[in-house]
Amino acid sequence: MDRLADIFQKGGPFFIVNTFFLAVVIALIVERAIYFLGRGHINASAFLEQIKRLLAANNVDRAKKLCDATSAPIARVAKAGLSKIHRGEAAVAQAMEETMVDVTPEVKVRIAALWSMANIVTLTGLLGTVTGLIRTFDAIADANPAERQKQLSHGIAEAMYNTAMGLGIALLCMVAHLLLSTASKKVVSDLESFSLKLENLLGDSPSGQSQAG
Repeated sequence: MDRLADIFQKGGPFFIVNTFFLAVVIALIVERAIYFLGRGHINASAFLEQIKRLLAANNVDRAKKLCDATSAPIARVAKAGLSKIHRGEAAVAQAMEETMVDVTPEVKVRIAALWSMANIVTLTGLLGTVTGLIRTFDAIADANPAERQKQLSHGIAEAMYNTAMGLGIALLCMVAHLLLSTASKKVVSDLESFSLKLENLLGDSPSGQSQAG
């Protein structure tokens, strides 16, 4: 703890600002990770297979309840299609497309902010570095030789701490952005594939065929 307190003291005000940004970045990463590993995660193939079995038994209500059991985007799209199954294939397709438009931004939300945060923390660290060096040069200009070395050491430490902090957080943001962007693209891809397969399935189901007839 003493070492940490010493770092914060030497880091100066911009180091503390970047520490706050670090907390924001961690919160964003944790929230998105929880989403993709929890509420946003579902096995699309297995879920489609469950719906297929229920529709084969002409049990649309059970299929809807299955969708209500989770708030995953895939389940919400499926629920929208199942709710319009008795109104024909066109109504099913429209309902699913509208729901996809609604849920897709939810998948991508706050991920782009990590890239912006990477730039912000880098510039904040750079600002801390520059102000630390300016303060150092001002301090050593009028200092006696005995104090000059100490002031110079403290100033360089402040500059390097700010640089390291800014670059470290920026690296974390970029890696997290890469991983979360990949995860969101997979969810959207699975969602589009699931939507197409379910639309065809609903059109071939007994309820859909009776409406078409």
